[in-house]
Amino acid sequence: QVQLVESGGGLVQPGGSLRLSCAASGFTFSNYVMRWYRQAPGKERELVAAIISTYGSTNYADSVKGRFTISRDNAKNTLYLQMHNLKPEDTAVYYCNAFSRSRGEYWGKGTLVTVSS
Repeated sequence: QVQLVESGGGLVQPGGSLRLSCAASGFTFSNYVMRWYRQAPGKERELVAAIISTYGSTNYADSVKGRFTISRDNAKNTLYLQMHNLKPEDTAVYYCNAFSRSRGEYWGKGTLVTVSS
């Protein structure tokens, strides 16, 4: 059974940091592109960051470049998102996504990040 379980969300003050984790199971983690999406209240889900397995290439939404870092540990089947200098506009539910052109994709249930003073 495929599972993606996010953790690490919570309430943080502007300028603070959080580290999100996504524990994967039930599929070959290293074969998938891993991505973080987020969805703010009243807005569409947007891609935040992605990382491929081979070479660890990454890309980021312009809004988070220089503040967020995506990484993965294929030995632990875990995806991470380190977030620094958080802003109120980063408030959203953050979702973990596993994608393969040939095998399809999977979604986690999300973890809520709230940036507020």
